[in-house]
Amino acid sequence: MASFTEINAITISLILILSFTLPASTSAQQQCDSASTGGCHDKAKSLQLKLIAIFSILVASMIGVCLPLFSRMIPALMPDRDLFVVVKAFASGVILATGYMHVLPDSFNDLMSDCLPINPWKKFPFTTFVAMLSAILTLVMDSFTMSFYKKHGFDKKGGGVDGEKVNNGERGLGNVENGGAHVGHCDGFNGGANDKDSMLLRNRVVAQVLEIGIVVHSVVIGLSMGASNNPCTIRPLIAALCFHQLFEGMGLGGCILQAEYGMKIKAILVFFFSTTTPFGIVIGIGLSNVYSERSPTALIVVGLLNASSAGLLNYMALVDLLAADFMGPKLQDSMRLQAWSFIAVLLGAGGMSLMAKWA
Repeated sequence: MASFTEINAITISLILILSFTLPASTSAQQQCDSASTGGCHDKAKSLQLKLIAIFSILVASMIGVCLPLFSRMIPALMPDRDLFVVVKAFASGVILATGYMHVLPDSFNDLMSDCLPINPWKKFPFTTFVAMLSAILTLVMDSFTMSFYKKHGFDKKGGGVDGEKVNNGERGLGNVENGGAHVGHCDGFNGGANDKDSMLLRNRVVAQVLEIGIVVHSVVIGLSMGASNNPCTIRPLIAALCFHQLFEGMGLGGCILQAEYGMKIKAILVFFFSTTTPFGIVIGIGLSNVYSERSPTALIVVGLLNASSAGLLNYMALVDLLAADFMGPKLQDSMRLQAWSFIAVLLGAGGMSLMAKWA
């Protein structure tokens, strides 16, 4: 878990440092800024909406990510039930659409902006290139993390990731088996249904990597909202981001649930997911007088971060979530459940795609 928190800290620090080193606006830059406001500029009204957004998004994020964690209290939503699989398929569709319909287009808009020089930004498809590299690096991180923990402690000592002991009676392998972690959503391709250690380890790696991709995008979008003084843009964003965080949190919460973490690490993961967007908004408010989302530095940094996040999210949604579910025994043994899960994926992806009109 130390590596996860360090990556989050590095990401936030990078955005802060680059925000404070943005160059002063030129006349051309001021034209870009004025064009982006679209004639709707009200700093006082924008601040009121941002404060509403901080509270609303925080609550929506906490509800979304915590719902799956309390699903064991509802028999119909236990991980071994069909309804759980369908709900998780819906959440996977949401994460897939987040990458393709929200994060990737944002990166295209940033890196193809008229505020950037034609050469090299319009001569080479940096967004898709960086997204591709990000997906490959996610695979590398996925693979090496699994190998590292298998070799240095998980399989040999029977402990969990980051030294967290896995006990059969509490949240260990017996709980994984009885809780139905083998049903799919975050299992990945673990090379054998009988390898319970690898199954649990795989779930934990997926939960951490997925959260990293979500957190990076959350900080960026929060920073952009906080720095904006355009209430015409902020107002529809509040509702859209609340739904976005709610459903995205459900997908992440399901992965955290199947990772069988202890209370401390669950709390850390929930905290980071729930607070990064509000934290980004707070940073944006503080930097609103010096930060320009249309400055070349901001466009390049945010565009590249969004492209990296999109590649990670797309890989995780397709490989570690959807493929793992639909190629797993739970869905392969039931055409009816498979059909309902496909419908759920389409509904989740479609609903999140519709939100791209506002967010």
